[in-house]
Amino acid sequence: MSEAEVALIVGGGPGISASCARLFPRQGLKVAVAARNVDKPVLQALARDHGVSLVACDASVPESVAAMFEEVSRTLGTPRLVVHNIDGRPREVFRKGIDEVEPAAVLSTLINSTFSAFLVGQQAARAMLALEGREGHKGTIVLTNASAALKGYPRSGAFAAASHGKAGLAQSMARELMPQGIHVAHVPIDAAIGWEQPDGSRAHRLAGTAVDDNLAHPDRIAELYWQLHRQHRSTWAFEVVLRPWTENW
Repeated sequence: MSEAEVALIVGGGPGISASCARLFPRQGLKVAVAARNVDKPVLQALARDHGVSLVACDASVPESVAAMFEEVSRTLGTPRLVVHNIDGRPREVFRKGIDEVEPAAVLSTLINSTFSAFLVGQQAARAMLALEGREGHKGTIVLTNASAALKGYPRSGAFAAASHGKAGLAQSMARELMPQGIHVAHVPIDAAIGWEQPDGSRAHRLAGTAVDDNLAHPDRIAELYWQLHRQHRSTWAFEVVLRPWTENW
């Protein structure tokens, strides 16, 4: 029996990251989740109930990202599936006009989104390029993004800049790495994401409670990420835009 593959999810929360961390072990992968605060109840539950390894990491700091990859490779093995799932927006940039948003908040957004994705992508590429390919496939890097990757909304300039930057990074990485056996996938999610609340309902902090599948389900997003990792290289998808059937685009 071949050794289990390793997945590394960067960014820890109750939505996409938690759904990936529940699904991937069921597919036979060893899974690590990296976050600044690994003491979050949702992460502790993943470790307890699903055997997920937790790694403390500030994904905006080069040394911290390098140490994270070293720890995961040493304890679990070199990741063949890496998901960067960090939004990067501080509350200070929400719905702020270009004339009022603080420059420090804009810089924070860029660092925690685009720069963080670069750091994770760089370390993932270095690790995967050293691996033996399996039918020409050395690994998969998935970059989660948002509607702002495709369109700059008013009063959202900082996030649009960061999301467009992440999209450009993903495209450049794909052109460089896919010929070398690394599948790079960019996934803009044009939707509110509703994850299960303690009462069993699915809700989003701004969009309210899910009704008739009008909010994206993080479990279904995780399934897509798994499908991307398992795609044959003759049909590798680079960009998959996800939106519910009700979304106005």
